[in-house]
Amino acid sequence: MFSLRRGVQFARRLYSTHVYDTAELARLSKTRNIGISAHIDSGKTTLTERILYYTGKIDAIHEVRGKDNVGAKMDSMELEREKGITIQSAATYTRWGDTSINIIDTPGHVDFTIEVERALRVLDGAVLVLCSVGGVQSQTMTVDRQMKRYSVPRVAFINKMDRAGANPFRVIDQLRQKLKLNAVPVQIPIGSENQFKGVVDLVRMKAYINEGGNGEMIKELDVPADLLESAKEKRSELILAVAEVDEEVGDIFLNEEEPSIEQLKAGIRRTTLAQKFVPVFVGSAYWNKSVQPMLDGVVEYLPAPHEVKNYALDISNSEEKIDLSSKSNAPLVCLAFKLEEGRFGQLTYIRMYQGTLKKGSFIVNSRTGKRHKVPRLVRMHSNEMEDVESVSSGEICALFGIECASGDTFTDGTVTFSMTSIYVPKPVISLSIEPKGKETPNFSKALQRFQREDPTFRVHIDSDSKQTIMSGMGELHLDIYIERMKREYNVECVVGKPQVAFRETITKRMDFNYTHKKQTGGSGQFAKVSGYIEVLDEETEDGRLVEFLDNTVGMNIPSNFIPAIEKGFYEICEKGVLIGHQVTGVRFVLLDGMSHSVDSSELAFRLATMYAFREAFMQANPIVLEPVMTVNLTAPVEHQGNAIGLLNKRKGTILDSEVRDEYVEVVSEVPLNDMFGFSTDLRSITQGKGEFTMEYKQHSPVMSNVQAQLIDAYKKKQSAK
Repeated sequence: MFSLRRGVQFARRLYSTHVYDTAELARLSKTRNIGISAHIDSGKTTLTERILYYTGKIDAIHEVRGKDNVGAKMDSMELEREKGITIQSAATYTRWGDTSINIIDTPGHVDFTIEVERALRVLDGAVLVLCSVGGVQSQTMTVDRQMKRYSVPRVAFINKMDRAGANPFRVIDQLRQKLKLNAVPVQIPIGSENQFKGVVDLVRMKAYINEGGNGEMIKELDVPADLLESAKEKRSELILAVAEVDEEVGDIFLNEEEPSIEQLKAGIRRTTLAQKFVPVFVGSAYWNKSVQPMLDGVVEYLPAPHEVKNYALDISNSEEKIDLSSKSNAPLVCLAFKLEEGRFGQLTYIRMYQGTLKKGSFIVNSRTGKRHKVPRLVRMHSNEMEDVESVSSGEICALFGIECASGDTFTDGTVTFSMTSIYVPKPVISLSIEPKGKETPNFSKALQRFQREDPTFRVHIDSDSKQTIMSGMGELHLDIYIERMKREYNVECVVGKPQVAFRETITKRMDFNYTHKKQTGGSGQFAKVSGYIEVLDEETEDGRLVEFLDNTVGMNIPSNFIPAIEKGFYEICEKGVLIGHQVTGVRFVLLDGMSHSVDSSELAFRLATMYAFREAFMQANPIVLEPVMTVNLTAPVEHQGNAIGLLNKRKGTILDSEVRDEYVEVVSEVPLNDMFGFSTDLRSITQGKGEFTMEYKQHSPVMSNVQAQLIDAYKKKQSAK
């Protein structure tokens, strides 16, 4: 639920203490809810395609951007298949042995980060996919932060072992150094690059090689003689790493004994669930190698739903934290984490936390209090559906025909619980948009639908220009929606120049004492406010970056006028004084004032607050902040000088550069305002071989000359009206 306090810790702690009956425990123990997340082009969707094939869910393998024009199963949108990227997270379910696995394949591009965010919010475990050459990249770090935010245990899968320059041990070092993870291999590769054949399992000390046309058969062999010493050494390192973070394996190790296979597996599982350990698997999804052993690892080392503690807030009892069980006979609690407009109306993805949901039953939205009947209940397989009569706790499913928002909690009405909110990043880029030719109802219908589905996509009407402004996480994010409007709603759009989401703030405290007087015929306007504004360093409990405090004593200002003063403050913060952008990082403290029995009104106090704030703001050394992006640039070594020169030209600060094989990777921070047209310039100076990703980092003060230019441009725009 988005309106609840973001200050509440996203509380999910391993292990749950509820007692379950034998049948319930058997069902839950054989269920896994996992996400597959990674940096763009690490092979997430290809890996999911192989998992579905080996588990018998699909009959044939199709590639991302495949020549057969079918495309991977989980990339069901036409745009995804054209561009070869995942845009929306897609859910599916399958079985591996006797274990049911719900899988969500998430996008790797930073512009679609909300898809990863809400998937990880409802999942119990995750597979972090890494490229054996690229290693830890910018979006890997973002995904890692999201996994840590929601306390999601993970296993790592180092993919693309067939690529030239593949080096899994360098990637493991990066996991330890860059992400501070206790990552240890549980497999070592047999060969690498085009000689990659399979893996040696360090727990069982057996070699596994894929055979058959699509690698569907796994052959178990003894460890090759040339790898035996290396495998023994790596197994000793594995046992030591587990012993350091697990008490039981630690005791065995201190007694100078070697743990059995079952003891070692149990130790890895306990420490993975406690997020003290990350088992690392290796393979090549594209070449159908070593995917099945990784699937065994998902079942063996990632948690079942009842092993994760999930908390709800009891709205009727001062938002007290409630520890949810995973019992199917407990009162129903489920979370709507994703919305989609389907052929049959709104499709709502649901994660069941406790209780059982049946087709035809009634559920209550905790946010609105509305009661809904469940007309249709389905399990998703990408864009296909399977109707079911009921789903139990720990499952992921979807509903049709339920009007709600992303992040709403549903119960059976016997409890007033609400799940903690999903973190939604703020948009960083805006575009003006209008339909080409005559406006049709489809234009507003499309914008409303996209806003409902994607909390990071915002639309508003600019009060000055009367233009429709859409905001999002990046150029690609907005481009995709413009393209979808054209394809799905037959609305071609004219798009304006991108606008950066500047912010305004102050750098020192400033007192104010303002009297608003206006005398006309009859009753006039009178209001006096005094207090101060100061720098607000962190956002408030409700996620706002500005704060109003009423510290008045006595009745100089009647209490019925305080809401008008608060409204005036928040209103002027929406459109700042310097350049007309949103004000951030300011606390408004009201200390005293004065009113008149006849002339004072809500309007008078609202205007007095706005004028007082404007006056104080201009005296508090105001500055303009701009979004700064972390830019990860990869280019051939021979173009290193040109690439770094391009970043410097765009006011970039170089943080790190590393030469790997024949490529250089440069990490820098660049103002978003200077990034427009960057991809075209990068391609031209690197003969089309350079690529980059960027991710929002923070808002930082602009240079004084840039601030002067922005203020000047804003004044000219205002005087031209």
